[in-house]
Amino acid sequence: MSPHPSGTAETALALAIVKTLVLVVGSVITFFAFKAYRRTRQRALGYLAAGFGIVTLGLVLAGMLYEVLGVPLPMGVLLESLLVLIGFLVIAYSLYVQ
Repeated sequence: MSPHPSGTAETALALAIVKTLVLVVGSVITFFAFKAYRRTRQRALGYLAAGFGIVTLGLVLAGMLYEVLGVPLPMGVLLESLLVLIGFLVIAYSLYVQ
């Protein structure tokens, strides 16, 4: 018997729960940032909301592509990472603009 059982089903369930929580919390942050943008019309807050939305989408995307569309997991992780990178760049830009 292996000293580290794989626990594939448990890991998949835990991953689904964590990704769902990331989607919920990321969506709430995106909503509040967008709400602040609509209230103030400050361009930086609009970029901040967009950045958080892109990061949230990216963090949830790999599993969805793999489970729903049958995309190979490494390709899904690559797309996820690219979206997270783009989102972080947008967030960084939002902190730079006036």
